[in-house]
Amino acid sequence: MEVVSDLPDDVLRDCLIRVSYDQFPTVASVCKGWMVEVQLPEFHRFRRAAGHAQKLIVMAQSTAQPDRNLGLANCSVHPVHRLTLYEPDTGDWRELQLPPGMSDGLPMFCRLAGFGSFLVVMGGWDPVTWRVSNSVFIYHFLSATWRRGVDMPGGPRTFFGCASDCDSGIVFVAGGHDDEKTALRSVMAYDVAKDKWTMLPDMARERDECKAIFHAGKLHVIGGYCTDMQGRFERSAEAFDVGPWQWDHVLEDYLEAGICPRTCVDVDDGAVYMCGGSDVVASRKGGKWEAVTKLPAEVCNTAYTATWGSKLLVMGSAGFGQSYVAYMLDLRSKTWTKLETPWKYSGHVQSGCYLEI
Repeated sequence: MEVVSDLPDDVLRDCLIRVSYDQFPTVASVCKGWMVEVQLPEFHRFRRAAGHAQKLIVMAQSTAQPDRNLGLANCSVHPVHRLTLYEPDTGDWRELQLPPGMSDGLPMFCRLAGFGSFLVVMGGWDPVTWRVSNSVFIYHFLSATWRRGVDMPGGPRTFFGCASDCDSGIVFVAGGHDDEKTALRSVMAYDVAKDKWTMLPDMARERDECKAIFHAGKLHVIGGYCTDMQGRFERSAEAFDVGPWQWDHVLEDYLEAGICPRTCVDVDDGAVYMCGGSDVVASRKGGKWEAVTKLPAEVCNTAYTATWGSKLLVMGSAGFGQSYVAYMLDLRSKTWTKLETPWKYSGHVQSGCYLEI
């Protein structure tokens, strides 16, 4: 059955794969055939293979507008957070509509995860009451709509690690702490399509403020600290193998120093990268960390990192009270490019994720 009368399906499909992601809701509204077409997994595989997939970085970013002379020190104590979209290929910045009921802004310290054409917003503190929320919201870029997912089970949880397996559409939540500030060992998996939570076996360690990444087919939970340590980060990491459904042995010296692991990211070259200390980008491959290059002085206070292909995005500031800027590192040539960051998007980034639509 042809999608459009008198036009072969392969010709129409070749046209549709070139449509910008933000126009898919309009395309889907034209007719049922077009709606079915743009939602097919085969369509998006064809789009990627043809080189028309669009890269998108989504960030939970403060809307507080610092005084240009006083820097961020002039901001409100409790800034409002919104969803910022950045397209690396075009350099465009824009805002994404917030989930229903969030007129006061995103929950503080919420976590973002993404895969395919789906964005997931989880947890955080209510920006008005400061109560911990276990809410889950899913945004579908193909329909430009939000839906409410099943809440995270197991009671209040905040400062947890969050990562997604793009192949299976599973989002993992690991560690964090409860209302009593007791660090947690528990880990959960959320199936976005089935709207269902599954508990994983507990980790060997409590891990508050840990970083979770999905790397080399496994969930890696890096760093964090136990209840008794309260802010003194440890160097160890644990990896969960989804095949046999079990944890590997704890890697005691995964990090070179006991620092916050929030900048750890998985890169296509098989390595894990992070901003170590205040001025160095380092990579870990084969069990050893190596310095890659020095950070630009303007982003030595790094808040957020993201990767795609052989590129690394770093957002940060020169120091406390300074506005945030973005730089991109070409991991092959080891060269930095400063990205144009509109003043409107110079607020602090608390979390984010990468999507390819």
